[in-house]
Amino acid sequence: MTKTLRGRWLRRSLSPRGAARLLVAAAVAAVVLRPGLALALDHVVLGTDWKAEAEHGGYYQAIATGIYRKYGLDVTIRQGGPQVNQAQLMAAGRLDFEVAPNSFIALNFAKEGVPVVAVAAMFQKDPSVLIAHPGQGDTSFAALKGKPIMISADTRVGFWLFLKAKFGYRDSQIRPYNFTVAPFLADKRAIQQGYLTSEPFLIEQNGVKPVVLLLADAGYSSYASVIETSKRLVAKDPGLVQRFVDASIEGWYSYLDGNPAPGDALIKKDNPDMTDALLRYGRAALKRNGVLESGDARTHGIGAMSAARWAAFFHTMAKERLYPENMDYRQAFTLRFVNKRVGLRDKKSP
Repeated sequence: MTKTLRGRWLRRSLSPRGAARLLVAAAVAAVVLRPGLALALDHVVLGTDWKAEAEHGGYYQAIATGIYRKYGLDVTIRQGGPQVNQAQLMAAGRLDFEVAPNSFIALNFAKEGVPVVAVAAMFQKDPSVLIAHPGQGDTSFAALKGKPIMISADTRVGFWLFLKAKFGYRDSQIRPYNFTVAPFLADKRAIQQGYLTSEPFLIEQNGVKPVVLLLADAGYSSYASVIETSKRLVAKDPGLVQRFVDASIEGWYSYLDGNPAPGDALIKKDNPDMTDALLRYGRAALKRNGVLESGDARTHGIGAMSAARWAAFFHTMAKERLYPENMDYRQAFTLRFVNKRVGLRDKKSP
């Protein structure tokens, strides 16, 4: 376990025994802090919610630039994908931390009594979008009511419930989505789900400038890129959890405001299908839409969460019968590790 040496101001006059102890302490500190000597790092495993992409840039940046090591951490990232159930691995204790794509995951854990808790929310806005063709009048969520929309099975019990509650969508509108833009490109009337940072880019590469509707801008209050860990680790080693959260926040500020090349290089190493153009597009979309630095993050820093927002999201979904009204949703999160303005002190005023 890496420990931080903490000094204290000493009185001018010391007893001989006190002076001797001071000399010993100084000698130990000299050895510990001598350049070139490696300190033991805490090894932790982070599971992401998909294959490596710009949406994971801050975590990769924290590895590539040594931010995690600065916090005494040796971090391994295990990327997700269509056949990877990171939530299951988290519950089984095979991951130390997990990046969850939305607020549902933590609430689902709470519903089932699984001792996993959200400790930070890197994205204030969920990047989920609906995408439509231009020139079809599909320029608002209200305009899509009653029209066929391609969504996944997970989305059906996710943000689709929000669209039903707010805009009156019906399940009869649902068409299967197979995670490709080919059917969309083949039909000018097609509408599909997507992610702000990826599908619009792929569609544009095929000559179509799509209509992109961000659910977060319509009031969808789910967090995204939510860091979760076990309640056991929170109780056993809260200092490690705090260091991981703080270092991840610094990694995101570095990726957004600094040179993203180190993080991008590691992303492409983990995911050879990723391109520089898509990484640039994704990072720019995150910045342009305030995905990380809007809402509470403006005053409390990246990673911010609030009890009121968790409550509002839970109650909205409970009304849709996804959760029991009497469920203790507060078991899904803790504010202990966030809202500390980490990284804000280093940002320049606009």
